Amino acid sequence: MKPFILGIAGGTGSGKTTIAHKIKDHCNSHSIYIPHDRYYKDQSEKSMQEREKTNYDHPDSLDTDLFVSQLKHLINGKTVEIPEYDFTLDTRDLEKTTRVSPAPFIIVEGILIFHEQALRDLIDLKIYVDVPADIRALRRTKRDIEERGRTLDFCYAQYVTYTRPMHEKFVEPSKEYADIIVPRGGKNEQAVSTLIHTIEKRLK
Repeated sequence: MKPFILGIAGGTGSGKTTIAHKIKDHCNSHSIYIPHDRYYKDQSEKSMQEREKTNYDHPDSLDTDLFVSQLKHLINGKTVEIPEYDFTLDTRDLEKTTRVSPAPFIIVEGILIFHEQALRDLIDLKIYVDVPADIRALRRTKRDIEERGRTLDFCYAQYVTYTRPMHEKFVEPSKEYADIIVPRGGKNEQAVSTLIHTIEKRLK
């Protein structure tokens, strides 16, 4: 039986990961969670200054072909080795991968998963998390400073130069492919409960 694949998209800082983990925690051992940003391309041959200039909000920054290939392997019952990405060094950890075995329920998440048709076509239920831009920007800045060692000036420049225009060009237009739109992000408990109920019915 083909695994059921749930896709969660939306702008940076919208609460995609929070929703994904709440659903996964509920489904427990029957599910696996794979974020698209594990597939950022290797940049180990670039200097740190060059890496900081990469547009991580553009589709070309991601190895979506590998993501699609590995999802197809999971669908066909094969185990895969998911890449590890170090966000403090802005490159892959080439000495480490995560082994992921097939499961009946697969959650994929990322800002650009609905933009790529090859990836979009594998997803059975598409969720778009819709949160105002100012809230998303503040959440992203807080995360990048606390978890990734960025400075406020760096966060501002990256958001204005890359994140905002890429959201308008690629992420926001992909909302049209969503089956369900969730406002207010991961704290929308009623929406999360409804999603879990819908998924449970689909998995039976």
